[in-house]
Amino acid sequence: MQINLSGHHVTVTDAIKENVEAKLGKVASHFPQLDAANVTLTVERASQSIEVTTQYLGAPVAVQASHQDMYSAIAQAAKKLEAALAHRKGAVKGHRHEKPSVDTAET
Repeated sequence: MQINLSGHHVTVTDAIKENVEAKLGKVASHFPQLDAANVTLTVERASQSIEVTTQYLGAPVAVQASHQDMYSAIAQAAKKLEAALAHRKGAVKGHRHEKPSVDTAET
């Protein structure tokens, strides 16, 4: 999976990059159709946040997490991304088969 990592008011260190790749690599192993993800790290006064956007099965999926610690925010975002992808996968599988029609003819 290709990860496009950018920082806003933060320098992206090797340790942060490795942590993001490890966390999102686990998510990618559960969802092999996932090709690429855009990750934006932002640091503000009291919180550090991460936003992850990707395309999965024809629809955009985006998650955002904030925490005082960047590594905790990354872990939260990975967990939210996995949940969002599972939800999207279930929605696609639910529309795969035709629903049976009910015949309401009176006799």
